[in-house]
Amino acid sequence: MKKKIKVRKFSGELVDFDEKKLIMSLKNAKADHNLANKIVNKIRKELYDGMTTKEIYNKAFKLLKSNQRPSAARYKLKRAIMELGPSGFPFENFIGHIFRHDGYTADVGIVMEGNCVTHEVDVLACKDDKCYIVECKYHNSQGKPNDVKIPLYIHSRYNDIKRKLEQDKTNGFTNYQGWIFINTRFTSDAMDYAKCSGLQLVSWDYPENKSLKHRINKSRLFPITALTSLTKREKQAFLEEGIVLCKEIYESPELLHKNGFSESRIKKIQEDINDLCENHFSED
Repeated sequence: MKKKIKVRKFSGELVDFDEKKLIMSLKNAKADHNLANKIVNKIRKELYDGMTTKEIYNKAFKLLKSNQRPSAARYKLKRAIMELGPSGFPFENFIGHIFRHDGYTADVGIVMEGNCVTHEVDVLACKDDKCYIVECKYHNSQGKPNDVKIPLYIHSRYNDIKRKLEQDKTNGFTNYQGWIFINTRFTSDAMDYAKCSGLQLVSWDYPENKSLKHRINKSRLFPITALTSLTKREKQAFLEEGIVLCKEIYESPELLHKNGFSESRIKKIQEDINDLCENHFSED
């Protein structure tokens, strides 16, 4: 029986290399069947005991990028969200866009009065009778899962703001809720506390069909950091201007002109965005 190769996860844990998981991640990135198999076969030949999952990811990403750039952009989506730094504001801005896409008004980075003290609120999202007070927790690496201390702390802030909002009978809101968005993961006790207290948690892969990953893919609101046709410096320059979505530079090409991009590069970037979003813009 052939010995199974052990690979090292980010946490340091050694696990069996899962070929099916790699194929699935490549297909989820819309890599075609032949390319996915070609990448897996190449990586299989280079595998060794103790190889890190990061090394495997980098090899797969490099091969995707040289063959299907839009698939490479989808494949690096999780890492692209982690590149919305170094401050947390681009991530807050990104979450604001997600709520607006769903028909909410969204104010980002505001100060709100609570019943006892004032609070900095990352996103205030409102629609009809609903008003959500949203906390965004951005991390630039995997790290440890976010534990119960975070929802405990956010819940107390939310309750203070909610008490103040409920005193205003003219604002039209009757359905208040606290939300926490993170780009990594929560521990099980954090999720249990949120369910019990009525907080809404959204992490990279939780809850099912409403996770951050799911919301991005469904809305096609891909972060500008996912583009493989922009350099790291160019992406950072756009983030500093408050531009976080591929959609923003697709719909306003003057942003590329203003930053000195040639016509040929603008055309290539626009094509990459349209392919990444599966021709969503050309259908509008």
